[in-house]
Amino acid sequence: MSEKKYKIGYTCGVFDMFHIGHLNLLERCKEQCEYLIVGVCNDDYVRNIKHTEPVVEENDRVRILNALKCVDQAELVSIEETDNKMLALKRFDFNVLFSGDDWKGSERYLKTERDFAELGASIEYLPYTKGISTTYLKKKMQN
Repeated sequence: MSEKKYKIGYTCGVFDMFHIGHLNLLERCKEQCEYLIVGVCNDDYVRNIKHTEPVVEENDRVRILNALKCVDQAELVSIEETDNKMLALKRFDFNVLFSGDDWKGSERYLKTERDFAELGASIEYLPYTKGISTTYLKKKMQN
């Protein structure tokens, strides 16, 4: 096995209606770390922050992710752990947070980068798969 850039990686998402974009993201994460932890946003997060009803129930989403060979551990995370990555870092003790590149340069993530650097953790920004999203799939199903 070749040496990976990071020991423990973490990413977080809703992962509702699992699709190829989700798989691409998780495979890219796993390529860079020996152990990948995936935080799955709970149903409260989907309802209260995303303002939509989850299609797939939270425990089923965790189970699907835990079945993937590129995921070493998937667990439900709270709204607070999703919003405050320092809480996620404290809980999961990862070396790197993988996040979508749409957050890069944002005030929130610049602060997180500084906070992480003090603790020896970093952030890697990954591109989204173009042309696919859960929102797109939901709209396609309605038509």
